[in-house]
Amino acid sequence: MATKIPVTVITGFLGSGKTSLIRHLLQNKQGRRIAVLVNEFGELGIDGELLKSCQICPEDETEENPENNIFELTNGCLCCTVQEEFYPTMRELIKRRDSIDCIIIETSGLALPKPLVKAFRWQEIRNAATVDAVITVVDCAAVAAGTFASDLDAIAAQRQENDNLEHETPLQELFEDQLACADLVILNKTDLVDGATQAQVIELVKNELPREVKIVSSDYGKLDASILLGFESAVEDNLDFRPSHHDTEEDHDHDDEINSTHVILDRTFDPEKLQSILEKLAQEQEIYRIKGFVAVTNKPMRLVMQGVGRRFDQFYDRPWKPEEAKKTSLVFIGRDLQSSEIESQLVAL
Repeated sequence: MATKIPVTVITGFLGSGKTSLIRHLLQNKQGRRIAVLVNEFGELGIDGELLKSCQICPEDETEENPENNIFELTNGCLCCTVQEEFYPTMRELIKRRDSIDCIIIETSGLALPKPLVKAFRWQEIRNAATVDAVITVVDCAAVAAGTFASDLDAIAAQRQENDNLEHETPLQELFEDQLACADLVILNKTDLVDGATQAQVIELVKNELPREVKIVSSDYGKLDASILLGFESAVEDNLDFRPSHHDTEEDHDHDDEINSTHVILDRTFDPEKLQSILEKLAQEQEIYRIKGFVAVTNKPMRLVMQGVGRRFDQFYDRPWKPEEAKKTSLVFIGRDLQSSEIESQLVAL
């Protein structure tokens, strides 16, 4: 264990706050040399850009300056593409093991953690790296609103009555699988709910955990590195205790149901008017997540806009660089998205 690179897998549903958690970790890394793998869903590297703008990462990464290394894997669901992008990236990181203290992998909100962990059983990776822990980030407010988890007791009763019926949506399966694989659950965005609601969400989460797992509350992912690192769980060696809906399947496929589209516009927006249109689109279409960068009229800084359902957050992360074109870039993740309608409403604004 001591000679292997510890790898922490950060998983969680769309918009749960994984990127904010990692940004805070990078800003408070206490001297650790951290490599980060970001698995985007969609063609624009929004999360990778957010991490690079943490004001800690060097602008130019070289082998002589590897203090923070951020690698973007943009080929969709990481659990489906481990051989295409993940494996060669891990091989490169292993070559630099003497200059890396730990690796953080941020999965997309659509990735199952268990197939990814299985990749650490491959001999070339197994000899050099181990999964220190799987951390699942839960959006407390979204769960409380029933966005992707309804009455679990009623669903279980229906399934017992007829095993041939499928009563769970793919989103519920993802949520449950991410919890079942966890070594630590972070209950994020607790500031958006009251104490009684938070207690109900904690109880719901506990019902999905197959074993005793610590649940930690957080706002904006502001947790000390000592809470997130150093589990030494060797997760790849005890996957039998982490059940999944897909354990009996040779493969799985959810990308045909959940898809993404992006819009890039060479113009500025008024944030309030733009958010109003995005809220309208979220009601008209089955959009789960909106994220991106907005060029704001008469503002020298880049605005980050993120939406989960009808809830939106905005903040300015950094000034536009002199060589950068001030463009508005947004990624939409959902089901059966009407890309042309999304773009036309933004263009018409």
